[in-house]
Amino acid sequence: MKQAYNTASPDRYLLLKEFAKRQKKFPTDAESILWEHIKSKQLGVKFNRQHIIGDYIVDFVCLEKQFVIEVDGEYHDEIEQQEADTLRTKDLNAMGFTVIRFTNKEIFTDIDAVLDQIYDLIEQ
Repeated sequence: MKQAYNTASPDRYLLLKEFAKRQKKFPTDAESILWEHIKSKQLGVKFNRQHIIGDYIVDFVCLEKQFVIEVDGEYHDEIEQQEADTLRTKDLNAMGFTVIRFTNKEIFTDIDAVLDQIYDLIEQ
């Protein structure tokens, strides 16, 4: 298993760490809801939130299973953001991570389905 510090880009780590700290302190409502369901090994594995991988800060990661959970707000509907998300996913895949994305709406309206999908990834 990779150590957490091995997933960060060394030359940008300190800058990313400060930004990640702020994001952790002020999560979105959807991130807070999801975190309440996955923290403390509730699904049998450990998740980290606002974790640095390469040049990215991911919303949640399970290092043991090498998968990332991204929570996408409405701005992810913009074409430019979709292109950036595609590149981000491709880069994370190249680093060995599977990426799963959920919209805020999915988390707000059907958290059980979201958790089922996450659990399915854990079981793979």
